[in-house]
Amino acid sequence: MEIINRRARMISLTRKLRRDNKTIGFVPTMGALHEGHISLVAEARQMCDVVIVSIFVNPTQFNDKKDLEKYPRDLTADAAYLAEYQVDYIFAPDEHEIYGENFATYVYVEGLSETLEGASRPGHFRGVATVVTILFNTIRPDFAYFGQKDAQQVAVIKRLTTDLGFDTEIVVMPIIREENGLAMSSRNALLSAEEREKATIIYQALRDAKIALRNGERNASILAEIVRQKVESEPLAQFDYVAIVDNETLETVEKIGETAILIAVAARFGNVRLIDNTILNRRQ
Repeated sequence: MEIINRRARMISLTRKLRRDNKTIGFVPTMGALHEGHISLVAEARQMCDVVIVSIFVNPTQFNDKKDLEKYPRDLTADAAYLAEYQVDYIFAPDEHEIYGENFATYVYVEGLSETLEGASRPGHFRGVATVVTILFNTIRPDFAYFGQKDAQQVAVIKRLTTDLGFDTEIVVMPIIREENGLAMSSRNALLSAEEREKATIIYQALRDAKIALRNGERNASILAEIVRQKVESEPLAQFDYVAIVDNETLETVEKIGETAILIAVAARFGNVRLIDNTILNRRQ
């Protein structure tokens, strides 16, 4: 396994891999790796000749500098973790390698970027879309792997890939959860033991909505209220939002029909903001 810091070196390497007809699987991360990331790596390893993982804490997707500063970073530990899973290359550039001097070009996906997390974190998806564009242009992967936990990010990146004509297939993997149901996230490391335990209320709220749907409830506002009340029943939780939207367009829905819908939730525990979601349809 080789750690690469320079874009020029990565561009040269992947150009040679393509000449040799190697399929490239790419897993973009911000480090602080956990089993959720590893599920992406494992799928890439199974599907592709070469697996590349990027580790880059992207400053342009943080609208809070304090949040950026406290984001966990440990490249040595991450590299040791990835070595166990036969990753071929780690791309770990510094900020200047991605955003050079006088950088002034950003990518923005209209519509999908403005709701849910986009409303709570202005500019977040502009930063995501920009860095993914740079990484895709640098690596030019055949397949890129993302987790369903960041459902809105997945929708933004799918639209970006289609609209800008990237020859990359987006592979979405299921949410990986801790034993208590909490969705795995790098931010979980910032929770106290008590907060980590109590944060399972988000998963429980989504599960309650699923049960209500199974029992015949089709009204989206009622399902949303079930989720809100459950999360707010936990004193440590600072409820942010619950949204029930079309899984592809992220447009609000009133009734659960045949198409897949997304229930997305965000809440804070202490200074840590967590998101989670589930996908439902009437057949469930």
